[in-house]
Amino acid sequence: ITKTSDDEIDINEPVGIKKEKILKEPALWEYQFGLQNPDLTLPHGIVEGITPPEKYELTEEQIRTLEEDGVVHIKGVFDAEWVEYLRTATAHQVDNPHFWAFAGTASKLYDYIQRNVWQTNTAFANFYYHSAMGHVLAQCGRTSEIRVSTDLLMVNPNKGFKWHQDNQNGPIIPEEGLRFWITMDETPKDYGAPVYLQKSHFNNIVDSQAVFVDIEQEGLEEYRNKQLEFRTMPGDMLIWHPRTIHKVDGPKDGIWSIYRRVLGGTVAKAGSLYHDKRGSGGVLSDLGRHTLKDGDKLSSPYFPIVYPKFDKIEAKERNEGRVGRSPMDIVSKIGGLATKASGERFNSFFKVLGSR
Repeated sequence: ITKTSDDEIDINEPVGIKKEKILKEPALWEYQFGLQNPDLTLPHGIVEGITPPEKYELTEEQIRTLEEDGVVHIKGVFDAEWVEYLRTATAHQVDNPHFWAFAGTASKLYDYIQRNVWQTNTAFANFYYHSAMGHVLAQCGRTSEIRVSTDLLMVNPNKGFKWHQDNQNGPIIPEEGLRFWITMDETPKDYGAPVYLQKSHFNNIVDSQAVFVDIEQEGLEEYRNKQLEFRTMPGDMLIWHPRTIHKVDGPKDGIWSIYRRVLGGTVAKAGSLYHDKRGSGGVLSDLGRHTLKDGDKLSSPYFPIVYPKFDKIEAKERNEGRVGRSPMDIVSKIGGLATKASGERFNSFFKVLGSR
């Protein structure tokens, strides 16, 4: 495995002492509904809803690394103020769990996991509107526009995820998107570091609908031994192509006694279209009550623009609670998963659970 840094991070857990989870699963009655606002002060004197988004310049080498390897590690994109902002927003979210986190958290996938957290938590929406995230991703995609397709707040993956590719990318196809991670914590020395198969986004063996990947299968020989491991630090970004094969190993006992907090997701590049994914597992990242139809231009408050700048009308729609999910729409969209073919594709998702 190729390490991306020679620095050693000494994160020692107590020896001879019974490990306990740093975070407990919320009780059923603790879940909340509607919009949540931690009312956080933005870093660097940013005025909410007014100050333009920040910028962070990449090098041509970094952009080409992403294009050629399928993944790039950008160190130190966000300074200590932004990291503290994200940690505080995450702490507020975990202390005030939202109903839309119930299914993922109850499944034991993560100690806490919530999709489209920007829709319900104002602090994360403001991060997208005002931070340099959009500028970084626009450079990586060589694009004039970045929209948030879907996001995830992830705290402590209990057992990690086996080799897989991402198909929960919202209503876009892989060529239209970029995956991202923004890390808030040091990576432990013995587990928790994402590992990617270099250049595996070029493979034509793995079906685009598949999640779990058997890297020993015929056709992946040129990729399986070219593994890139990234031990990220607070404020770093990992950016990768949605078809790049990767994994994350959790602690063997599934107990995180320290934090591993990540804000991640998928963004859409300029020119992206709306793809109705009913009948596939991909629909689970598009459960909003918008009115977009297959083939429409991806332009909606449900998929907010964050580069070159946020749209005040889209932000107003979100802030007034008009960007959300409808139970009837959810039933309609996931109903297609009942077919045998789509069920088999969806079941592939569950095979990534576990770290070995």
